[in-house]
Amino acid sequence: MHGKIPGPAKSRASGKNKKNASKKANNKAINPFKKRNNDKENTITFQEVAEEDIEDDEFDRFKHQSNKNLKTRANELLNVRKTLPVFKNKDEIMKYINKNQVTVLIGETGSGKSTQIPQFLLDELYKNKKIHGSIAVTQPRRVAAVNLATRVSQEHGCNVGDQVGYSVRFDNSTSNKTRLKYLTDGMLLRELMMDKELKEYNTVIIDEAHERTVLTDLILGFLKYLLNGKRKDLKVIVMSATLQADKFSSFFDNAPILFVEGRKFNVSQYYLKAPCDDIVDAVIRCCVQINLREATGDVLCFLPGQEEIDKAVTIINKIAEEIQKENSVPLMIASPLYAALSPSQQAQVFLPLKGFKRKIIFSTNIAETSVTVSGVRYVVDSGLRKVKVWRHQLGLATLLTVPISQASAMQRSGRAGREDEGKSFRLYCEQDFSKLPTQTEPEIARSDITSPVLLLKKVGIDDILNWTWFEKPGKDELVTGLQELYQLGALSDSGKITNRGNQMALLPLQPHLSSVLIKASEMGCLSQVIDIVSCLSVENLLLNPQPEERDVVNERRYSLCIYGRRFGDLIMLKELFDVYFYELNKQNHASGEKSEWCKQLCISYRGFKNVVKVREQIRLYCKKLFDTNQNGYDDETDNKLKGNEEEIHSILKCFLTGFSKNTAIGMPDRSYRTVTTGETISVHPSSMLFLNKHCPGIMYTEYVFTTKGYARNVSRIELSWLQEAVGNNISAVGKTKIL
Repeated sequence: MHGKIPGPAKSRASGKNKKNASKKANNKAINPFKKRNNDKENTITFQEVAEEDIEDDEFDRFKHQSNKNLKTRANELLNVRKTLPVFKNKDEIMKYINKNQVTVLIGETGSGKSTQIPQFLLDELYKNKKIHGSIAVTQPRRVAAVNLATRVSQEHGCNVGDQVGYSVRFDNSTSNKTRLKYLTDGMLLRELMMDKELKEYNTVIIDEAHERTVLTDLILGFLKYLLNGKRKDLKVIVMSATLQADKFSSFFDNAPILFVEGRKFNVSQYYLKAPCDDIVDAVIRCCVQINLREATGDVLCFLPGQEEIDKAVTIINKIAEEIQKENSVPLMIASPLYAALSPSQQAQVFLPLKGFKRKIIFSTNIAETSVTVSGVRYVVDSGLRKVKVWRHQLGLATLLTVPISQASAMQRSGRAGREDEGKSFRLYCEQDFSKLPTQTEPEIARSDITSPVLLLKKVGIDDILNWTWFEKPGKDELVTGLQELYQLGALSDSGKITNRGNQMALLPLQPHLSSVLIKASEMGCLSQVIDIVSCLSVENLLLNPQPEERDVVNERRYSLCIYGRRFGDLIMLKELFDVYFYELNKQNHASGEKSEWCKQLCISYRGFKNVVKVREQIRLYCKKLFDTNQNGYDDETDNKLKGNEEEIHSILKCFLTGFSKNTAIGMPDRSYRTVTTGETISVHPSSMLFLNKHCPGIMYTEYVFTTKGYARNVSRIELSWLQEAVGNNISAVGKTKIL
């Protein structure tokens, strides 16, 4: 692009915009976009929070306001609610819902289905005192569940956690008064394990069903199982934003389908004339050009993952002031939005800006549906997303960056037209759009189904193959899942769930990590293992240094983690956690000192804060499940790594029980061959063991494939441990394949 910032092409304008349009046409900057016919999209907004930054420990206080403010706010929002298509058709919608046990509702983006229909049902609960139970509304993502509960509580005139609340992983905001609960799919499934008939609820709403996550598919299967059995009084509403109604309807015995149109604003589409090489650079250039040339309005940018988002946020915030000084344009304020952020950090995105500023939000696909940021008029779409694809042959999940579907592209564009006419800049060519898949592939077709199978066994489903699957996984995938659980000790020889399996199902972790915790409780090192598992449960805790800083950062980590450089990355995580939690956190060091320490080692500061929260939740679960008094678990002053070999060996042996298939044996040429398939695998350059060529064997928790297969989170193991963990038969198979 010859070093110039790309700008959008000339677009048709009316009224006041004509003058602006003519000015833009006269600008001679290179134009990589070309205009496409307007696509009409829909509108509604639903998130307004405080005016100042909210720290984590202040988040709960922020959610509670005075009754007077609540009523005033609710009255103000009532006028907005009345403009929504769903609200206008309330009587017709409720007639269908009351008449049928199952209703499929297709509500276009902006119709108000996620916020209004639950409130209609809530109003009926309070009017008709004969109706018992409460309402559950499921969301695929925790961000959407929290934000929807916040908005609906405002519209209903109550604090979050009173009549309206939410329940997400490691965060519960409900009370005895709560009658409407927004919760993630995973939390509803956990409630199913405790109460197989869901007696607490009289209505279950499955929102964003078109996203087709594994957990959504499981819930649909469970609900049909309940409706055909003991819950003839249960009402189910399936809500979707795309036209897949027939599939949902036929699954629930031809349930009636309702279609509600959304509010529509024009969204102008722009495409690149030629493909770009660096997507982060292209997104930043486009944002800068929008700021230089377009009218007021915030910008929402879709990037594949956290690494790209953090990089873009850093660059924008570095150059924003200089651009403002030179061009007298709004000051760009960049903010990230992805699932790994804490609730208070996610709330920063929704804060209104004061002064001459423009918000630039960099988000993953969590902002495609349900989560709406007020003020967005421009969307920059990279056309990419990150997905985990399970490789059944390898028994490992690989994280891949792949193109989005046409349906996702339309959802992303629609974010620009929620409040007014907007513009969408797609950073790919127009002919490439037609090559995208029509719909996003169901998650169950590309995911490990070990956890779903364990859940089915937990609730007493023995015939897994013929269960009421919404979309049945392949037979090979089911067999692999059963074999995994059998190897972990969750299933008996007859395929029944064991006591160990019941414990694994109750822990909010993947079965492999649950198995590790159970083994740690038996070996007396539960506290240390919880710390490591907590670190593994937070995504992108260890960041990738910039190329010019990589050697320096690696040397700092290497000099700090004296046991990690010998035994590997799991022990390194424990050492880093000990420094953060015991030396910095418990000694009340200022947040600036902790942040600087994390920066020096290229560690996510917010990630470590999340690790502490996850750790406390896991400890609570473990207290309920295990006899923690036998392993020094409650001795908070004695949880630091002591560093003796016996302790470290015990920790690594615990992990080996859950990851025995993720192992490789060292060869004479200093390469490694996997135990299960005999394939060559390399230690990732980010690992502490990258330069250690003398390990008899390695264990890893993550597999990444780029130019070749890499093991991440690598630890040193002895071959004798492998024989103890997986038995002589599996060990012999591994050796045979390697030889």
